[in-house]
Amino acid sequence: MTAETRSNAQRNEHVHNPDDIQSLLHIMSRLRDPVGGCPWDLEQNFATIAPYTIEEAYEVADAIDRGDLADLKDELGDLLLQVVFHAQMASEQGAFSFGDVVAAICDKMVRRHPHVFGDASVEDADAQTVAWEEQKRREREASGTEDRSALAGIARGLPEWQRATKLQKRAARVGFDWPDVTPVFAKLHEEIDEVRAEFAALDANPDDAAARDRLEDEIGDVLFVCANLARHANVDVGAAMRRANLKFERRFRAMEALAQADGTSLADLPLQAQDRLWNRAKADEKA
Repeated sequence: MTAETRSNAQRNEHVHNPDDIQSLLHIMSRLRDPVGGCPWDLEQNFATIAPYTIEEAYEVADAIDRGDLADLKDELGDLLLQVVFHAQMASEQGAFSFGDVVAAICDKMVRRHPHVFGDASVEDADAQTVAWEEQKRREREASGTEDRSALAGIARGLPEWQRATKLQKRAARVGFDWPDVTPVFAKLHEEIDEVRAEFAALDANPDDAAARDRLEDEIGDVLFVCANLARHANVDVGAAMRRANLKFERRFRAMEALAQADGTSLADLPLQAQDRLWNRAKADEKA
Protein backbone atom coordinates (compact mmCIF):
# COMPACT_ATOMS: atom_id res chain seq x y z
CA MET A 1 0.00 0.00 0.00
CA THR A 2 1.42 3.37 -0.98
CA ALA A 3 1.57 6.30 1.42
CA GLU A 4 -1.17 8.05 -0.58
CA THR A 5 -3.42 4.98 -0.49
CA ARG A 6 -2.84 4.59 3.26
CA SER A 7 -3.65 8.28 3.81
CA ASN A 8 -6.87 7.99 1.80
CA ALA A 9 -7.86 4.88 3.74
CA GLN A 10 -7.29 6.70 7.03
CA ARG A 11 -9.40 9.63 5.87
CA ASN A 12 -12.19 7.25 4.89
CA GLU A 13 -12.18 5.88 8.43
CA HIS A 14 -13.55 9.24 9.57
CA VAL A 15 -16.92 8.67 7.84
CA HIS A 16 -18.85 8.29 11.04
CA ASN A 17 -22.25 7.92 12.62
CA PRO A 18 -23.03 11.22 14.38
CA ASP A 19 -24.81 9.28 17.15
CA ASP A 20 -21.77 7.10 17.86
CA ILE A 21 -19.34 8.36 20.50
CA GLN A 22 -16.83 5.81 19.21
CA SER A 23 -16.32 8.00 16.15
CA LEU A 24 -15.11 10.87 18.31
CA LEU A 25 -12.92 8.55 20.36
CA HIS A 26 -11.38 7.21 17.15
CA ILE A 27 -10.69 10.73 15.86
CA MET A 28 -8.99 11.67 19.13
CA SER A 29 -6.93 8.49 19.04
CA ARG A 30 -5.75 9.29 15.52
CA LEU A 31 -4.84 12.83 16.52
CA ARG A 32 -2.65 11.41 19.31
CA ASP A 33 -1.15 8.64 17.18
CA PRO A 34 2.66 8.98 17.37
CA VAL A 35 2.77 7.88 13.72
CA GLY A 36 0.84 10.30 11.55
CA GLY A 37 -0.95 12.14 14.34
CA CYS A 38 -1.21 15.91 14.79
CA PRO A 39 2.05 17.44 16.10
CA TRP A 40 0.18 19.97 18.26
CA ASP A 41 -2.10 17.36 19.85
CA LEU A 42 0.86 15.09 20.51
CA GLU A 43 2.67 17.82 22.44
CA GLN A 44 -0.17 18.37 24.88
CA ASN A 45 -0.60 17.07 28.43
CA PHE A 46 -3.19 17.46 31.17
CA ALA A 47 -1.75 20.77 32.36
CA THR A 48 -1.58 22.36 28.92
CA ILE A 49 -5.10 21.25 27.99
CA ALA A 50 -6.71 22.32 31.29
CA PRO A 51 -6.96 26.04 30.32
CA TYR A 52 -8.76 25.08 27.11
CA THR A 53 -11.18 22.95 29.10
CA ILE A 54 -12.02 25.90 31.31
CA GLU A 55 -12.33 28.20 28.30
CA GLU A 56 -14.73 25.84 26.53
CA ALA A 57 -16.91 25.64 29.64
CA TYR A 58 -17.17 29.42 29.69
CA GLU A 59 -18.03 29.45 25.98
CA VAL A 60 -20.88 27.04 26.72
CA ALA A 61 -22.12 29.44 29.40
CA ASP A 62 -21.82 32.35 26.97
CA ALA A 63 -23.92 30.58 24.33
CA ILE A 64 -26.57 29.86 26.97
CA ASP A 65 -26.49 33.47 28.14
CA ARG A 66 -27.02 34.66 24.55
CA GLY A 67 -29.80 32.13 23.98
CA ASP A 68 -27.98 30.86 20.88
CA LEU A 69 -28.89 27.17 20.70
CA ALA A 70 -27.07 26.60 17.39
CA ASP A 71 -23.87 27.93 18.96
CA LEU A 72 -24.59 25.97 22.14
CA LYS A 73 -24.58 22.75 20.09
CA ASP A 74 -21.12 23.58 18.74
CA GLU A 75 -19.76 24.67 22.12
CA LEU A 76 -21.02 21.53 23.83
CA GLY A 77 -19.17 19.55 21.17
CA ASP A 78 -16.01 21.50 21.94
CA LEU A 79 -16.44 20.78 25.65
CA LEU A 80 -17.05 17.09 24.97
CA LEU A 81 -13.84 17.01 22.95
CA GLN A 82 -11.99 18.23 26.04
CA VAL A 83 -13.31 15.28 28.06
CA VAL A 84 -12.29 12.89 25.29
CA PHE A 85 -8.84 14.53 25.06
CA HIS A 86 -8.16 14.07 28.78
CA ALA A 87 -9.48 10.50 28.69
CA GLN A 88 -7.26 9.67 25.72
CA MET A 89 -4.15 10.95 27.50
CA ALA A 90 -5.09 9.00 30.63
CA SER A 91 -5.65 5.87 28.56
CA GLU A 92 -2.19 6.23 27.04
CA GLN A 93 -0.76 6.19 30.57
CA GLY A 94 -2.85 3.19 31.59
CA ALA A 95 -4.69 5.27 34.20
CA PHE A 96 -8.29 5.10 32.93
CA SER A 97 -10.31 5.16 29.72
CA PHE A 98 -13.27 7.13 28.44
CA GLY A 99 -15.46 4.16 29.36
CA ASP A 100 -14.20 4.41 32.94
CA VAL A 101 -15.18 8.10 32.98
CA VAL A 102 -18.70 7.24 31.79
CA ALA A 103 -19.03 4.40 34.29
CA ALA A 104 -17.85 6.62 37.16
CA ILE A 105 -20.33 9.41 36.45
CA CYS A 106 -23.21 6.95 35.94
CA ASP A 107 -22.42 5.33 39.28
CA LYS A 108 -22.17 8.72 40.96
CA MET A 109 -25.50 9.97 39.59
CA VAL A 110 -27.35 6.83 40.71
CA ARG A 111 -25.63 6.91 44.12
CA ARG A 112 -26.44 10.56 44.73
CA HIS A 113 -30.08 10.32 43.61
CA PRO A 114 -31.55 7.62 45.88
CA HIS A 115 -34.90 9.43 45.67
CA VAL A 116 -34.96 8.64 41.93
CA PHE A 117 -33.16 5.29 41.73
CA GLY A 118 -33.95 4.00 45.21
CA ASP A 119 -36.52 4.22 48.00
CA ALA A 120 -35.50 7.56 49.52
CA SER A 121 -37.57 10.73 49.20
CA VAL A 122 -36.86 14.46 49.32
CA GLU A 123 -39.30 17.32 49.83
CA ASP A 124 -37.88 19.80 47.36
CA ALA A 125 -34.76 21.02 45.53
CA ASP A 126 -33.33 22.59 48.71
CA ALA A 127 -33.65 19.30 50.58
CA GLN A 128 -32.00 17.52 47.68
CA THR A 129 -29.05 19.97 47.81
CA VAL A 130 -28.57 19.16 51.51
CA ALA A 131 -28.79 15.44 50.80
CA TRP A 132 -26.32 15.78 47.92
CA GLU A 133 -23.74 17.51 50.10
CA GLU A 134 -24.21 14.95 52.86
CA GLN A 135 -23.63 12.13 50.37
CA LYS A 136 -20.48 13.86 49.12
CA ARG A 137 -19.26 14.13 52.72
CA ARG A 138 -19.82 10.41 53.29
CA GLU A 139 -17.98 9.63 50.06
CA ARG A 140 -14.98 11.72 51.16
CA GLU A 141 -14.88 9.88 54.49
CA ALA A 142 -15.18 6.50 52.78
CA SER A 143 -12.28 7.36 50.49
CA GLY A 144 -10.06 7.89 53.51
CA THR A 145 -9.87 11.67 53.21
CA GLU A 146 -8.55 13.01 56.50
CA ASP A 147 -9.97 16.51 56.11
CA ARG A 148 -13.11 16.63 58.25
CA SER A 149 -13.66 20.37 57.92
CA ALA A 150 -17.02 21.73 56.80
CA LEU A 151 -15.01 23.31 53.99
CA ALA A 152 -13.47 20.03 52.79
CA GLY A 153 -13.68 19.18 49.11
CA ILE A 154 -14.01 22.69 47.69
CA ALA A 155 -11.69 22.65 44.69
CA ARG A 156 -8.89 25.17 44.58
CA GLY A 157 -9.08 25.25 40.80
CA LEU A 158 -12.46 26.98 40.77
CA PRO A 159 -12.73 30.61 39.70
CA GLU A 160 -12.12 32.50 42.92
CA TRP A 161 -15.53 34.20 42.95
CA GLN A 162 -17.17 30.78 42.72
CA ARG A 163 -14.91 29.36 45.41
CA ALA A 164 -15.75 32.30 47.68
CA THR A 165 -19.47 31.57 47.34
CA LYS A 166 -18.96 27.86 48.03
CA LEU A 167 -16.86 28.61 51.11
CA GLN A 168 -19.56 30.94 52.43
CA LYS A 169 -22.35 28.43 51.77
CA ARG A 170 -20.47 25.66 53.57
CA ALA A 171 -19.81 27.92 56.55
CA ALA A 172 -23.46 28.92 56.63
CA ARG A 173 -24.52 25.27 56.95
CA VAL A 174 -22.90 25.11 60.39
CA GLY A 175 -24.41 28.46 61.43
CA PHE A 176 -21.52 30.78 60.59
CA ASP A 177 -23.52 33.36 58.66
CA TRP A 178 -25.22 36.71 59.12
CA PRO A 179 -28.98 36.43 59.68
CA ASP A 180 -29.79 38.98 56.97
CA VAL A 181 -28.17 41.40 54.54
CA THR A 182 -27.92 44.41 56.89
CA PRO A 183 -24.62 43.43 58.56
CA VAL A 184 -23.23 42.48 55.15
CA PHE A 185 -23.64 46.10 54.04
CA ALA A 186 -21.98 47.27 57.24
CA LYS A 187 -19.07 44.91 56.63
CA LEU A 188 -18.75 46.13 53.04
CA HIS A 189 -18.48 49.75 54.19
CA GLU A 190 -15.90 48.71 56.79
CA GLU A 191 -13.77 46.94 54.19
CA ILE A 192 -14.01 49.86 51.74
CA ASP A 193 -12.75 52.20 54.48
CA GLU A 194 -9.79 49.86 55.02
CA VAL A 195 -9.04 49.91 51.29
CA ARG A 196 -9.05 53.73 51.38
CA ALA A 197 -6.59 53.67 54.28
CA GLU A 198 -4.19 51.39 52.41
CA PHE A 199 -4.45 53.51 49.26
CA ALA A 200 -3.47 56.51 51.38
CA ALA A 201 -0.55 54.58 52.87
CA LEU A 202 0.67 53.62 49.41
CA ASP A 203 0.29 57.16 48.11
CA ALA A 204 2.44 58.36 51.00
CA ASN A 205 5.13 55.80 50.20
CA PRO A 206 4.78 54.21 46.71
CA ASP A 207 7.78 51.98 47.34
CA ASP A 208 6.28 50.40 50.47
CA ALA A 209 5.91 46.72 49.47
CA ALA A 210 4.11 45.91 52.71
CA ALA A 211 1.50 48.61 52.04
CA ARG A 212 0.94 47.24 48.52
CA ASP A 213 0.50 43.76 49.96
CA ARG A 214 -2.00 45.06 52.51
CA LEU A 215 -3.90 46.88 49.76
CA GLU A 216 -4.25 43.67 47.76
CA ASP A 217 -5.42 41.91 50.90
CA GLU A 218 -8.07 44.56 51.65
CA ILE A 219 -9.34 44.64 48.05
CA GLY A 220 -9.70 40.87 48.31
CA ASP A 221 -11.80 41.36 51.44
CA VAL A 222 -14.08 43.78 49.58
CA LEU A 223 -14.58 41.30 46.76
CA PHE A 224 -15.24 38.48 49.25
CA VAL A 225 -17.93 40.56 50.97
CA CYS A 226 -19.44 41.43 47.57
CA ALA A 227 -19.70 37.69 46.87
CA ASN A 228 -21.43 37.30 50.22
CA LEU A 229 -23.81 40.13 49.35
CA ALA A 230 -24.71 38.36 46.10
CA ARG A 231 -25.24 35.11 47.98
CA HIS A 232 -27.68 36.76 50.40
CA ALA A 233 -29.53 38.16 47.39
CA ASN A 234 -29.60 34.71 45.69
CA VAL A 235 -27.71 36.27 42.78
CA ASP A 236 -25.08 34.27 40.93
CA VAL A 237 -21.86 36.28 41.01
CA GLY A 238 -20.74 35.02 37.63
CA ALA A 239 -24.07 35.89 36.00
CA ALA A 240 -24.02 39.34 37.60
CA MET A 241 -20.48 39.97 36.37
CA ARG A 242 -21.39 38.80 32.87
CA ARG A 243 -24.26 41.29 32.82
CA ALA A 244 -21.99 44.06 34.05
CA ASN A 245 -19.34 43.22 31.46
CA LEU A 246 -21.89 43.09 28.65
CA LYS A 247 -23.37 46.39 29.78
CA PHE A 248 -19.97 48.08 29.84
CA GLU A 249 -19.03 46.66 26.45
CA ARG A 250 -22.35 47.71 24.93
CA ARG A 251 -22.11 51.27 26.23
CA PHE A 252 -18.42 51.63 25.39
CA ARG A 253 -19.05 50.55 21.80
CA ALA A 254 -21.91 53.06 21.67
CA MET A 255 -19.49 55.77 22.87
CA GLU A 256 -17.12 54.88 20.04
CA ALA A 257 -19.96 55.08 17.54
CA LEU A 258 -21.10 58.46 18.89
CA ALA A 259 -17.57 59.83 18.69
CA GLN A 260 -17.22 58.59 15.13
CA ALA A 261 -20.57 60.16 14.22
CA ASP A 262 -19.22 63.48 15.58
CA GLY A 263 -16.23 63.13 13.27
CA THR A 264 -13.65 62.24 15.91
CA SER A 265 -12.07 59.29 17.68
CA LEU A 266 -12.85 58.38 21.27
CA ALA A 267 -9.11 58.14 22.01
CA ASP A 268 -8.64 61.77 20.92
CA LEU A 269 -11.18 63.12 23.42
CA PRO A 270 -10.36 64.22 26.98
CA LEU A 271 -11.92 62.29 29.84
CA GLN A 272 -14.59 64.95 30.43
CA ALA A 273 -15.80 64.64 26.84
CA GLN A 274 -15.69 60.86 27.07
CA ASP A 275 -17.85 61.03 30.19
CA ARG A 276 -20.42 63.04 28.26
CA LEU A 277 -20.51 60.37 25.57
CA TRP A 278 -20.90 57.70 28.24
CA ASN A 279 -23.90 59.54 29.65
CA ARG A 280 -25.34 59.90 26.14
CA ALA A 281 -24.91 56.18 25.57
CA LYS A 282 -26.67 55.42 28.88
CA ALA A 283 -29.51 57.79 28.06
CA ASP A 284 -29.97 56.32 24.56
CA GLU A 285 -30.02 52.83 26.04
CA LYS A 286 -32.66 53.69 28.61
CA ALA A 287 -34.76 55.50 26.00
